Amino acid sequence: MKLLKIFKKPEKKLGLALGGGAALGAAHVGVLKAFYENGLKPDAVSGTSIGAFVAAHMAFGTPYEKLEEIALDLDWLDVSAFKLSKMGLLTNKRLGKKILDEIGRVNIEDAEIPLCMIATDISSGEKVVLKEGPLHKAVMASSCLPGVFAPVEWDNELLLVDGFLCENVPIKPLKEMDANTIIGVDLTTNRDYKRPDDIIDVLSNTFDIGLNNMIKEQLEDENITWIQPKLSAYNKADTGQTKQLIKEGYEAAKKVLESS
Repeated sequence: MKLLKIFKKPEKKLGLALGGGAALGAAHVGVLKAFYENGLKPDAVSGTSIGAFVAAHMAFGTPYEKLEEIALDLDWLDVSAFKLSKMGLLTNKRLGKKILDEIGRVNIEDAEIPLCMIATDISSGEKVVLKEGPLHKAVMASSCLPGVFAPVEWDNELLLVDGFLCENVPIKPLKEMDANTIIGVDLTTNRDYKRPDDIIDVLSNTFDIGLNNMIKEQLEDENITWIQPKLSAYNKADTGQTKQLIKEGYEAAKKVLESS
């Protein structure tokens, strides 16, 4: 029996976890295209970093065609598009404005599909699962790269940064939301390393090695189905490869859904 038919069984509560990966996040859009084409709708969705941005759109019912348009406008991920904050760091408020413009001033708990996002409290090192509160602010927090963007203040007490530090592909929160069938979309660990040519390559390899080690335990869980597009040829900071990334995500998801 194809996995797609198993996922559609009435007794299955399907959870979809979208991982971080900067500009590689366009591949998530291709994954969602495969879901929509096959009439597959998750019962819960989670996201970290750019995965939180895409998860928010899915949970609030953004049509695939509109989401593809948004992905093709990924120039807003360029550092030059972000403004300096009072702390002397960059701020990703423009990302929050994207959510406000496209979805509106809504709260996470208003989503059509139960939604959560992952951030890290930089003061304590604790993982923070965001299930309530302003959607735009939560997306900003989950995608707030430490050392680059100013931390996002939450509830007047937490200072939140990117959730990849704790759980780049947020599987555990979906289990807590009673999902009994989980699909994880991992954009970073199925990559080939290359000898770094500059400091950017060094940092990129450093992050990927850390994420690889973090996700090993998750990959051993036989109850999780993984979609892992091969994205070694793509640069996390290059927003000019969006169409190809969408195709990569689509093909990888289609292959998994049609497998038996």
